Amino acid sequence: MFEQLFFIVASVILFGAIFLKMIKRNDTSYIVLLAIEALGIIIDGAGIILNINTNIFITLITYLLSIILPICVLILEYKNIDVINFIKIAKVKFYLSIGNNKKAKEILLDLIEKNPNNYSAHKFLGVIYEQEGGIRKTIDEYVKCIEINKKDYDSYYKVAILLNELEKKDEAIEMLNNLLDKKPDYTKASLTLGDLLIEKEKYKEAANSLIEALKYDPTSFDLNYELGIVYTMLNDFKSAKEYYEKAAEFNSMFYNTKYSLAQIALLYKELEQAEELFQQTIEDEDLQADSYYELAKINLIKGEKEIAIKYANIAVELDSEKISAKIKKEPLFIPIMSKISIPFNIEEKEEKQTKLTRKRNSCKRTSRKHIKYYNKYGI
Repeated sequence: MFEQLFFIVASVILFGAIFLKMIKRNDTSYIVLLAIEALGIIIDGAGIILNINTNIFITLITYLLSIILPICVLILEYKNIDVINFIKIAKVKFYLSIGNNKKAKEILLDLIEKNPNNYSAHKFLGVIYEQEGGIRKTIDEYVKCIEINKKDYDSYYKVAILLNELEKKDEAIEMLNNLLDKKPDYTKASLTLGDLLIEKEKYKEAANSLIEALKYDPTSFDLNYELGIVYTMLNDFKSAKEYYEKAAEFNSMFYNTKYSLAQIALLYKELEQAEELFQQTIEDEDLQADSYYELAKINLIKGEKEIAIKYANIAVELDSEKISAKIKKEPLFIPIMSKISIPFNIEEKEEKQTKLTRKRNSCKRTSRKHIKYYNKYGI
């Protein structure tokens, strides 16, 4: 009897406390908790009215629903842990998982209206705006996240990427520098900063930034490879070779590294080493045409005209437009030009300079941009 009296009094008091909290905060989300409490009270009341001896399992359920759960909610909120916010964010995740962005956005905007400094709401809203293509709105949300949480380094990085997409490169560089001042071991930021500085032809700044990043990740393939590119642009081929070789140690199957080393070997007239490396890069589909073209050049230098003709024709067959234009511009091919099957309908086109882009997923980069660098030096 005493146990039943205790349950009724405690559950009613807790129900009232949750109800008052709902009124005070003007948040109907508490109705879910009130409904759960009410269910436990109803189960217990039904047992008393019907004079049914409930087993221990039913008793535990009623206490869990009407006593333990509301007490936990009140304790968590006393410790400034917003349970309702947690529930709403869980709903947002659910709606996003089923592709209902509209419903998720409604919940997030409601959360922000009630609490403008709700970090999680701004973060998820930024994700939604990005999916919808609203770059400026996305930036606003991520900037708000940074204002709320100064250690949200991912949002710093995201804002820099989005600024770059808006062609605001100076602002993107400034954002990345700010991020690296706070977290110098953020390798992704160092690599992106290196790309942007190379685009703006600030090669020495790019080198300094990447070398600083190597202090925190000396075995990074990407950092060493990027430094190889930078030193190539600075005409410091000795340093470029050093960093390409380091990169090759960490990813020996990355053919662009071997291609770069082969180009440097060719620059220094190390024909045997260059030929060996170009033979290896033939295995990469993206590099095949260029590799056969370089092998043709090497064999012309060595006086092996028949082999050079064979390689040149393979290169033209693989990429007729690009290779034909390169062959016509290269004086080495004049003696064998008549034996190369260059299509008559191909018009020479100047190679367009492409932006420095990186497909870092699976360590895959666009090989043409590296070939362009070496072509700059007439190799």
